[in-house]
Amino acid sequence: MMGDNLVDLTSSQPEKQLESVARVQDPVNSATLPQLVEPDDLEDDTDDLEDSESESDDSDIFESALTDELERAEFEPYTDDDPGPISYTPVEGKDIRDKLRRLGPNRFIEQTITSGVVGVRKLVTAFGVRPDLPYGTRWYYQILGQCIQRELRRRQKLTEYNTVDDAVSLLQKSKNIMVITGAGISTSLGIPDFRSKNTGFYSKLLARGFDSPEDVFDIGNFDEDPTHFYELAHDILPVTDRCSPTHAFIKLLQDKQKLLTNYTQNIDNIEEYAGIDPERLIQCHGSWATASCRKCHTEVKGDAIFEDVRQHKVSLCKTCLDIIEKQPRKRKRTSNGKSKSRSSHSDSEDDGRYDVPQPGVMKPNITFFGEKLPSRFFDRLTEHDVAMVDLIVVIGTSMKVAPVSEIPNFVDEKVPQIYISREPADHINFDITLLGYCDDVVAELAKRAGWEIKHTNLTEEPLTATPGPKTGQWNIAPLNPATQPASTN
Repeated sequence: MMGDNLVDLTSSQPEKQLESVARVQDPVNSATLPQLVEPDDLEDDTDDLEDSESESDDSDIFESALTDELERAEFEPYTDDDPGPISYTPVEGKDIRDKLRRLGPNRFIEQTITSGVVGVRKLVTAFGVRPDLPYGTRWYYQILGQCIQRELRRRQKLTEYNTVDDAVSLLQKSKNIMVITGAGISTSLGIPDFRSKNTGFYSKLLARGFDSPEDVFDIGNFDEDPTHFYELAHDILPVTDRCSPTHAFIKLLQDKQKLLTNYTQNIDNIEEYAGIDPERLIQCHGSWATASCRKCHTEVKGDAIFEDVRQHKVSLCKTCLDIIEKQPRKRKRTSNGKSKSRSSHSDSEDDGRYDVPQPGVMKPNITFFGEKLPSRFFDRLTEHDVAMVDLIVVIGTSMKVAPVSEIPNFVDEKVPQIYISREPADHINFDITLLGYCDDVVAELAKRAGWEIKHTNLTEEPLTATPGPKTGQWNIAPLNPATQPASTN
């Protein structure tokens, strides 16, 4: 399994950085790299892109830039259909990446950077990184090392699985199916997803004037001022009396004793209503099922705060309130340590006569930015599921949020993987990609498998499967587009 060797982002020695990458399993040549040099006369390292003496030495900024650009290269890769001397076309970039896999990192670096055939700025464009960023050569060496390591641990598509019927066959024969789900499986219930353009919850927050929608779910911001969350949370309050056909499909896998684990990134807890066994459910980002006091940590059922959420009212801990009510109020001391007399105060509530403790704020037990994921996620994945899984089905998620996004590259690369969603996830090499509304796609799979999904809202319209632009990619849609639902899953 690739990816066990991690490269230090903060290393200040680019040669050693790339040398450590080259020690990743290399079936061709595992010799130590010769010393790397940056030829002065390469046409792609023009004068205006050379290192600046004023380059910041701030390591935090340096590391942050690496992280940001790696993420951008992964999800919004740089492309240049009309390249100049410092970039590759997409086709050329793929050839470069194929060459890396064919040669291994050691010989790849020897035949590119060390030999002087290509400069580092041009080479990184094959991995989606811009060549004209305002950073020096040392920075580019480091990001190249990260790109090489990431490419080598990226799972490759299995060529034997390509069609819709292949997907059906995999579902029928597999006995330990890992299902990874996202917000797309709940949107047919009226629950918005987070990241879809124009319709996602983050888009709504941007429209309301929030510069960074993630700030609403930052634990530090919540503790400082929970009103922002409570003003907006009603939009993502879950339904409690129904589930989608996709939830019912996952329950069907469980009933057929095929479900290994459902890793859900959703916080709506609809899996409970659908009947998913809690022992087979990992709520990666927590859920609305329970809520806890930020002060005394009292835990209650999630629906205990639903009414406050609907009213945009910050929910306070009843346990704290009861304790405060039973405690005698402490008279505040003056600066000389003496209690102020009653006669020395007006009747104003602002005169500070009593030191009244404040109750804690209730927070739904969803994982905010700045909080750790439940340990059960890592324990279940590493100690149980990795050894047993024989099929991965990803439904209704863009797979852009770590660590869930890393699961496809973490399991054995020979385990088949199916992806179901509205838009493709091109940064992961799934074997079969089925594009369409999740409810429609799972209905078609179940129909072809001869299974019955128990749900009242299954589409009755015939569906058609048409091949997409890539091998293994299919579009699933009703024959009559006018019947397409308005949901966004």
